[in-house]
Amino acid sequence: MAHSFSPPLVGIDVGTTGVKGLAVGVDGEVMARAQATYSLSTPRPGWAEQDPENWWQACERVLDELRRAAGAPAGIGLSGQMHGLVPLDRADRVLRPAILWNDQRTAAECREIEATIGLERLISLTGNRALPGFTAPKLLWLRRHEPDVYGQIARIALPKDYVRLRLCGEHATDVSDASGTLLLDVAQRRWSQEVLEALALDPEWLPGVLESPVASGHTADGVPVAAGAGDQAAGALGAGVDRPGPVSVVLGTSGVVFAALECFAADSQGRVHAFCHAVPGAWHGMGVMLSAAGSLRWLRTAVGGEASYDELTAEAARWGPGAEGLIFLPYLAGERTPHADPDARGAFVGLELRHDRGALVRAVLEGVAFGLWDSLDLLAQLGVRPELGRVSGGGAASELWLQIVASVLELPLERVAVDEGAAFGAALLGGVAAGVWSDVHEAVAATVKLQGRIEPVPEWVEAYAGQRERFKALYPALRSI
Repeated sequence: MAHSFSPPLVGIDVGTTGVKGLAVGVDGEVMARAQATYSLSTPRPGWAEQDPENWWQACERVLDELRRAAGAPAGIGLSGQMHGLVPLDRADRVLRPAILWNDQRTAAECREIEATIGLERLISLTGNRALPGFTAPKLLWLRRHEPDVYGQIARIALPKDYVRLRLCGEHATDVSDASGTLLLDVAQRRWSQEVLEALALDPEWLPGVLESPVASGHTADGVPVAAGAGDQAAGALGAGVDRPGPVSVVLGTSGVVFAALECFAADSQGRVHAFCHAVPGAWHGMGVMLSAAGSLRWLRTAVGGEASYDELTAEAARWGPGAEGLIFLPYLAGERTPHADPDARGAFVGLELRHDRGALVRAVLEGVAFGLWDSLDLLAQLGVRPELGRVSGGGAASELWLQIVASVLELPLERVAVDEGAAFGAALLGGVAAGVWSDVHEAVAATVKLQGRIEPVPEWVEAYAGQRERFKALYPALRSI
């Protein structure tokens, strides 16, 4: 075990809006933070692309800043946005801008994949159905629409793995991030020969797959770089969800309910994701709603005027649970869990003259909580029986929202001390790769600290049980119109 004067462990999170970096001590204290932003390109409606060079330049700036503030690292871990496609030629040059996780152009290719392999077989192999965000449909789209680019592909990389290539010259990925490509046999933790053959994709393009805490290579000055993890798996480690027990509840722009699983288990309809966890030999189930804190941001922009989030939630607190029958459906950008419907849309139902801005805010906070409950309900069908939730993300700053979420989920919620969960979890993986800890469990036990606990409000729990059923009935009722 390292002593208190040991060099820092660095975690890098290659996000959609920028790179975040943390330098973390062996006691879990954050020694330094750094961030560098970049832009998103939307050349056509529904498209989302980035230049991988921007990730690398941002990463260099973040690493330099952390090194100056906290000293040379003992180990580095990588995390980042999942599913993005970086096509490379034989000289590892980027052939076109990366197509990102939130790109929606591949609906036809998703239908083609499910028809070619069969939905049931696809889910049994990959743990998931074909969604537009995933990597495999992007390759089929390139083959159809940009055959000149497709014909030059020699390698493909995920976003954090492109940064690894620049950092230590290695083509590698980890099992958790690879799970989001739709090309991994998730139960066996290796590339699926069957899927690759069915889709006529070249296995030579794919990087080696490693367990998350394994050293994938070294920087020029000899620092080990862990294989790392996709942002949700790394973030779960940062919240202390390294084994079954607590679930991770993320109230970011999107909302996530994430549960560690003892063994591979997939929902028969693919309504929740089944991926490899960043813990060797473990898996996780995950429900994702697309507009969680994003729903509150939308409402603030639409009707908030100059009001702060604190003022809006104070107005919401004046209304009781259910806001006298007002319900909000949070499908502002379509939905993933439980409906997998890009055409789903949001709605307020039950408006009356008494309802004011505070009632609308209360309904949005509750609608997001019901969306999270949908995910937890599906995870329960996979055998998940959580004792509590570990909550992170921007929405976790609101005491009222956490009381609502705790009461809807019927779970106590604990805040984690470090909110940059993915970068923190990546730093822990870097520490295991560097030999600071023997395994991920030891790293989590040594570093993850909690800040306060929010209990369900007993009278709200009862009110929300009935409200949940009304919420569930609304999507099928409104879908046809």
